Order: sequence, then structure tokens, then C-alpha cells
Amino acid sequence: MHLHSFSIRNFRRLKNVQIDLEKDFSIFVGANNSGKTSATQVFHHFVGQGDRSALSIHDFSVDCRSTFDRIGSEPEGQHTTPFPTMSLDLWLKVEDADLHRVIDLIPSLRWPEGKVGIRIEYSPRDEATTLMRYRELNREASAHAQPGSGGTAPLHPWPRSLSDYLSRKLGEEYAFRYFVLDPEKHTVQSQSNSDDAPVPLGSESARQGEQLLKKLIRIDFLNAQKHLSDVNSAGRAQDLSQRLSRFYERIRDKTNTNYDALRALSSAEEHLSSHLNQALSPVLDSLKEFGYPGFDNPRLKIGSALNPASMLSNSGSARVHYVLDAASEGAAELLLPDKYNGLGSKNLLYMAIELTEFKASWEETEERPPLHLIFVEEPEAHLHTQLQQVFIHQVLELLKLNANDEGHFSSQLVVTTHSPHILHESGFSAIRYFRRMSRTSGRHTSQILNLSRFYAAQHEEDRDFLLRYMKLTHCDLFFADAAILVEGNVERLLLPLMVKKAQKGLRSRCLSILELGGAFAHRFKKLLEFLSITTLIITDLDSTYPPDPAAGNSSMSAEESDEDDEPDSRGRTACKPEVQGAVTSNQTLAQWIPKKNLVQDLLATPGEEKQAWLSGENSALVRVAYQTPCAMTWRGESSSRTGRTFEAAFAFQNLAWSQDRSRSKLKLNIRGNQHLSLDDLTSKLQEKLLKSSFKKTDFALALLAYDREDGGWEVPGYIAEGLHWLAAQLEVRDVVPLPSLHVEEEAA
Repeated sequence: MHLHSFSIRNFRRLKNVQIDLEKDFSIFVGANNSGKTSATQVFHHFVGQGDRSALSIHDFSVDCRSTFDRIGSEPEGQHTTPFPTMSLDLWLKVEDADLHRVIDLIPSLRWPEGKVGIRIEYSPRDEATTLMRYRELNREASAHAQPGSGGTAPLHPWPRSLSDYLSRKLGEEYAFRYFVLDPEKHTVQSQSNSDDAPVPLGSESARQGEQLLKKLIRIDFLNAQKHLSDVNSAGRAQDLSQRLSRFYERIRDKTNTNYDALRALSSAEEHLSSHLNQALSPVLDSLKEFGYPGFDNPRLKIGSALNPASMLSNSGSARVHYVLDAASEGAAELLLPDKYNGLGSKNLLYMAIELTEFKASWEETEERPPLHLIFVEEPEAHLHTQLQQVFIHQVLELLKLNANDEGHFSSQLVVTTHSPHILHESGFSAIRYFRRMSRTSGRHTSQILNLSRFYAAQHEEDRDFLLRYMKLTHCDLFFADAAILVEGNVERLLLPLMVKKAQKGLRSRCLSILELGGAFAHRFKKLLEFLSITTLIITDLDSTYPPDPAAGNSSMSAEESDEDDEPDSRGRTACKPEVQGAVTSNQTLAQWIPKKNLVQDLLATPGEEKQAWLSGENSALVRVAYQTPCAMTWRGESSSRTGRTFEAAFAFQNLAWSQDRSRSKLKLNIRGNQHLSLDDLTSKLQEKLLKSSFKKTDFALALLAYDREDGGWEVPGYIAEGLHWLAAQLEVRDVVPLPSLHVEEEAA
């Protein structure tokens, strides 16, 4: 038996979603506040041993608040709007051997074997009674309302509205109910008041449903460890034992030593330490599955701490120690208490011990549930990159069932994470992506996407490309507010600096910068559409000769082209963008946005045609940014040029600055430039950039070094325009307006 999927309605950001789970482990990913924690907390409130009275009006989806208030304002006797309810539907995949366990969940004799469902619903005990109580209190409160005066706010005692009433009385007015679901009738969209409403589970559905779930599922939660320091507060909450312990410590050195007592304690410590290490050996052995202690890390040992002070306190009488040096002839082991170890080791040890305890407790349960569901929240806290990458495999090995349990019991692991390194090892099939909906389609809701379905729907070539690429980039895309796809390594290195110069506010957003060539960016189209994430593509014109070589002319030759500009499959080579009839070899521009081949058409494309919806309106926008004409002046001569690549566009945008002899390390300086016309200078500059001797990465590193000393260069216009668009999409504060076209002054 395993949990096949679950559906959530009206719980926090999860308005109406279904989440499929893998049989062994699943990974919940997404940006902050996308609903990952809510998808696990709903189990805590609805299925686990959590305090159900802790549910509040704020756990309802945001739009339910207005529904409550609309109900409260309806005239008496005209109540037509049903109260909002929260619900969790569990769909269990069962084998023949488990049918006797789920007999109460089989909906009818026509049941298609294989899947059963149960709905846990948090709904009003009696809507009419709730409304009557609210209106009575509201009338009394309204009679004592006082208008504001002298700038003070008006006073309206509680309850001002039905949602205000339920903020205090929700636990009294709402209760849990359990229903049997029919897989042929009920889906995530089904409502409890439909014609095919689910059947209540027995006459005492609440008690019966709760008991049934306990027999079927054991749920454990391993919460994120964000507070692992050893600093203890010394407030007034200390009890008598702790105070006596502190007093004993203070007077101990002033009293006569009792050697008989010390001898007895020493003997007891030795025997107790031996017993503890033997009893806890399974836990210590399980740490080896996590790669601990590993290379050059101290091993663990449990040491008793029987002394009068600790016996008087509540801190216990046994501690974990770290063995720095093993015992040798004439020398005892060198030990340190556990508090001297690092946060990463503490988190690792904590998780290993907790998971081992979860498994052991489940195995030792008298009426053992067949399914053990474990939620692990943000395991990456304080763990280094390599350990994050192998974490999933280590946990699965730790939770592996023994041979006698296989076929009868099963464990499922669900991990919520912000770590791209954990995703690195998981592949697509385990990922469930939590996407925050756009403001037009539901500002405070989320959608959950199953990456295994996306992966299975792709052509094998695209599927393998995406999988390899996502592993190389560590999957940052799944945690970003927006994505920026750049042409190559130079743009990737310089983009953070260009963001700082052009749109500083974007640094407050989580951006995923993906390095892609123009020939590959269109392969990400389907993934970006699936994730529906706002995207800016910064790419190159990549102008080439038209199919007929006689249609244009240029001083550039194929021999001067670098490796990136070798003839394409149609035999075309690189040329200036100004060449008559030039076409682009960039497949993103030709096949995706704006779907134009002629360079002159691309240069004439207005900004609004450089953007498109990823997958229908109200999803997310994608915009492309490529080189545009740049106005410049040299030795009194003014003109405009269009760069074919980023380096050319940068050189044209910063012509005088880059031609200064003091910046020769950029390798943009043309010898004898003081005697060249603007046309000659730009032509020679374009030729130089196309030669294989020009190293793009060296140029980027040199620019980074110059920026620390002299930050007088400008971001190329097409990139500044793209960043301005992205800042507006992400509602960045103080969006920097685009500069007007200018003509650069001649260098001194």
C-alpha cells in the first residue's frame, strides 16, 4: 500500500490542488511562500497527531474570508451561500493483501480495484446555528459601536463580521468529518454538495475515520533544524533542580572531597557508558549510511555523566562525546562534549537519529500501520554541498525495509527543499513544483506541477538535453522569481554587474541565470511554459550571409570567423548586421520570438513584439533582448552601428571608453585609432572580435577588474532595455527609467 496522491481544498495558498506522489520518495520545490510547507502541514492538522484546535480562520484560503463576510451580511432567512470548508482527500493504492484493511473505504460493488479514497473535511457543525450565534453577538456589538472623532479610529466591538467571529470561535463552530470517495466520481474539483456527494464514513464518522487512518498510516515529521546553537537562556523559568545544580557547582570546590562517592560514581559511569553504547549501537551504525564520521571526522561515543550537579538538573545524565584520539598505552581517550561540534554535524546526527527512531517506533507498534509516511523539511540546513547531493540516497538506504516486511509494509518519503544540490540527484520524476499563480489568475494561490508527466511527454532528444543541463546547472530554476537566459559565459559573468548598474532593484529578487547558446534556448521553451516562470532571454543577432552569397558583401571572410561562427548547415558564415539580406542563425529568434529570419526585420521589431505569453494569457511572459542600433561619435563623426554579439555591442556602446590606451587589457583597442574614421574603426573592431585570437572570457575578467577601479562604462542598450522590462514585471521598487539615446563624446 502507498499514498498515490492527495488533494487539498481551501487550505492556505492551496485553493484546489492535487499532488501525485512517487512510491518511494517525492520532492517538493518552489520559490518562497509557494505552499510547500502548507502541503505538509495539512497532514499535521488533518491526519497526524497535531493539535486540531490550532486551526484558525487564517488557515482558510484568502478568498474564503470575503465569502464568510458575504454570508454574514446576507439578510436573515435568505442564507444561500454555503460556508467554505477545508478538505484533504487521500487516495491510497492498495494490493490484494491489504483489502481487508480498507474494506470500509470500498465505495460500492462496482469499485474498480486498486485505489480507495477518504476525505477529511473541516466543515461547520450547523450553519444555521452558527449564523444565529454570530448575528446575536453582532447586533449587541453594533449597539455599542462608536464613531471616531478627532482623527481617532472608529470603535466596533467584536464581532465586526462573520470572519471576525470565527477568528475566536472556529473550533466551536467547525468539526472534522470523514467521507468515502469513489474514484469514478470524485476528483480534486468535486464539491461536497454535488449530486455525487461522497458518503459519510459510518454513523460516527469522526471517531471511525480517525481510528481507521491510524490503522492505515503512520505519519512522522522531521522539521527544519534552524536553531542548533548551544546558547541557553538564563531566564526566570529555571526550576529548583537547576538552581540547586548551580549552587552545588559554586560550593563544590569549598567542600571536602568524598573519595568513596567519587569511586562509586566512576564505577557506575563506566558500566552505564558501556550499556548505552551497546544499546544505541544501531543508531550509531546508521550514521555510517550518512557518510559520518567520514574522512578525518571524529567518531562518536556515548559517555555517562553521573555527577551530583547533573543529577540535580534536568539536563540528563548521559551525553554524546566526540573521540578526538583513541586510547593508547598509558593514555585515555581524548573526548569532547557534543556542543563543540559544528552545526552541520549536529544537523546530520539529529536527522539520522530521528529517522532511525521513526522507523523503529513504527516497526514496534502493536498494530502496525502498513504505510509509513515521513515528511522531512529543508534537510539542507548547515550541510555542505556534497552531503546535500547524496542525502536522498542515504535516507532511502536508512529507511529500507527488511526482507520480512517487503510486500506487507511500505515507507514513503516526502522532502521539501530549497537546495538545487538535492534536486541534482533526484531527476525529474520525483519533483513536484509549487508555482505561485500570477496576480491576474489568483494572487494568493499556487499550482502544483508534476515534473514526471512533463518529462514523459518530451521527445527523447529534448528530454535528455534538459536532464543533462539541469544537472549541470543544479536546478536553480525551480526556486527563482524569474529566469534570465543568457547567450554565453561572458554574459553570465557580467550580468550581476550589469544588473547592479542598470536595475539595482532586481538584486532583491531571486533570479536564476541560465547560460544557453542561441541554438539551445528554444529547447527550454516547453519547460518554461510548463513552469510558467517570467523569463528574459538575452541573446545575439548572429547575423550570417543570406543563402545567396552574391546578395551581400563584407570584408569579413570565413577564415576570420572564430569557432562559434563556422558555416551552418546551409553553408552560411558570419557577416555584419548591415549586410543587405543578412539572416540570423539564432534559432531562438527564428523559431520562438519574434519568429523572424531577416536581420532587418529583427531590427525593426518593436518592443511589444519581443514578448509573448509562455502558455496562454495569465501565465507568465517571456521577452527576448538582442542587439539594436547604437548611436556613437568618433572624431566629430556621428553614426550608428549594430553589434552582432555582446562584445561588439559593448564596444559600440562604450567606444571612446574602451579605445582608451589605459584599458588595453580589454583587447578592444585598435592600434592607431586616432587616425581612423568612425567607419574604419568599427569595421576593424568587428573583424577583431570575430578572430579566434580574441578570448571572450579574458575580456569579461578584464572588465570586472576595470570596474573596480573605473566603473565609467555603460550597459549595452538592448540589455538595459531587457532588464528594465524584467524589473517592471517583478514590480521592483524604483525601476530605473531607460536612458534616452545619446551620442558618446570623443575621448580626450
